[in-house]
Parts: sequence; C-alpha cells; structure tokens
Amino acid sequence: MAETSQSGDHDESRRDFLVMAAGAMGAVGVGSFAWPLIDQMNPSADVLALASTEVDLSQIEVGQSITIKWRGKPVFVRHRTADEIRLAEAEAIDGFVHPEKDRDRVQKSNWLVLVGVCTHLGCVPLGQKQGEVKGEYGGWFCPCHGSHYDTSGRIRKGPAPLNLPVPPYVFLDDNIIKIG
Repeated sequence: MAETSQSGDHDESRRDFLVMAAGAMGAVGVGSFAWPLIDQMNPSADVLALASTEVDLSQIEVGQSITIKWRGKPVFVRHRTADEIRLAEAEAIDGFVHPEKDRDRVQKSNWLVLVGVCTHLGCVPLGQKQGEVKGEYGGWFCPCHGSHYDTSGRIRKGPAPLNLPVPPYVFLDDNIIKIG
C-alpha cells in the first residue's frame, strides 16, 4: 500500500510539472505572438525625429516671420515689432471669442511661436509672407472661411472657435528655441 501512495504522489507531482510547463509554454507563445502587434504601434523613427526641433532666431529680423515644420504641422515664429507687441498687450480681451492675455501666450514679448493651423477647419492662414493679407487685426487671415487673428494669434473675427495654439517650447539661450 505504501508503494501505491508514493507512486500516486509521484504521478501528481509529475502532472503538476506538466501543467506548469504547458502553461509557461502557452504564455511564451502568446507573448511572442502579441509582441509584434504591440511593438508596431510605437512611433516610427521619422516621427520620433520630428518630436522636437531647434530654431535659430538670430537670423530673423524684427517684423519678419518664418514657418518651420514640427510634427507635420507649420509653426509660425514671428519676431514682433514694438507696435505689434503694444497692440497685443493693450487689447481688452473681454469680448474675445477665446480670451487669453498676450503675456500668457509668449515667453518673451518680442517672440511669438504658434502652430499655424486655423482652428476652424485646419487651413493654414495667410500673413506669414511679405505682402500677404494679414486680416483686419494685423496678424493672420484664413481666407477659406474668413477667420481673422490678431498680432498674438488670438481669434478676433470669423468662425474659428479657438486662438492659434502655442506649441510647447523653451528658450535654450537668447537665440535658440526648442519646440516640442
């Protein structure tokens, strides 16, 4: 009788081992199948390369704007004139569609950094180049549906519901900003 119980214990421990080994192999199999599916959702190398960009501001004259590409979107960088700064800071924002003070939209008053995509339907507003229509408020104008933005990128007239967004950026020194 003693031999039977030892044999039974041996069979149970062997069965437990086989169940555990089969479970472990199943987990490895599921993991090896699932990993490529999960890994393919990571951003590609070209997207990661656009995650941040540095811009040299030393070449931009007062009153000049440049457009750079960040994350597939145009970003407007404007070296504002004293008049543009004065107008942006003096505006009473009470009647604005999306009220924001100018000082909350800039880190240094002479530099304005905006994502250049109209918040109505995603068009790129005019006003970056010399001679382009800047709208009634001297900033940007979206001709698709008539949205007018001021010198701080705030919506003043038209169907756009929000101001032009300010991307995350930081000044690395007086002449270089890092966007993203």
